[in-house]
Amino acid sequence: MPTRSFVNTLLVLLATILLIGCAGQQMRTKSSVVDYLYPKEKATRIQPSIPRLTLPAKIGIAFVPGSTQASSHNIWAGRVNVESLTEREKMQLLDKVAAHFKKYDFVTSIEVIPSAYLTPQGSFANLDQIKTMYDIDIIALVSHDQVQFVDTGMLSLSYWTLVGAYVVAGEKNDTSTLMDTAVYDIDSRKMLFRAPGMSQIKGSSTPINLSEELRDAATEGFREATGDMVRNLDLQLERFREKIKEQPEEYKIVHRGGGGGSAGWLLGILLLALLRAAPARMPS
Repeated sequence: MPTRSFVNTLLVLLATILLIGCAGQQMRTKSSVVDYLYPKEKATRIQPSIPRLTLPAKIGIAFVPGSTQASSHNIWAGRVNVESLTEREKMQLLDKVAAHFKKYDFVTSIEVIPSAYLTPQGSFANLDQIKTMYDIDIIALVSHDQVQFVDTGMLSLSYWTLVGAYVVAGEKNDTSTLMDTAVYDIDSRKMLFRAPGMSQIKGSSTPINLSEELRDAATEGFREATGDMVRNLDLQLERFREKIKEQPEEYKIVHRGGGGGSAGWLLGILLLALLRAAPARMPS
């Protein structure tokens, strides 16, 4: 028959195992272009065609619908509530991305679209409605994946996109944020290019001010990831321009008000840049 000391030792070991196994708390907020555009019941019916790009372009930009998932397994720390992006914060981040697009000569207008107009799993039928409502041709869809892990353990964030996956590892109180902009021609259902952005913020807060620090880290994480994403937009846009030059049969360019061609707009922009850069000649 087990002695009392043996029973007490066994209870202590069991409690230790439970605490080690259960310590940790995670908050995740995410949205997915794949889930929005390609729900299972509609994915097989979506067949992209050759894009007919009208320039200068009318572009819309919006966050795709998302979700917030919270899980708490630490019986001592309790649940920490961290909200997802508010609509105001989303609009501020979209304004930053929109300002980046506005600097290009081939963009005639860009509309920041409120989240309320995008329905979960709305797919291209929803985008067709937005196209009519805002008179746009191209849509830039912004998605995100943010994970905050509290206390002991390791954080592993896997973010899947249409063209690959990111895996970001972290430690306790880390905030890992991934942002992604996917640019689509609405009529052809064709993705033109995409630009990712990342951020990882280290944290070491005490339980007293943990909730406040997590909220601040979440906000800062979105800002940093958006800044990284905006910087990548330049690189991806240049690659897209090169792709049009190298594969003119894959895109048809139509100039607003008439005219067309596979890459005439690129040559026009290049010529304009050269003229602006050329020094003025003094009359002889």
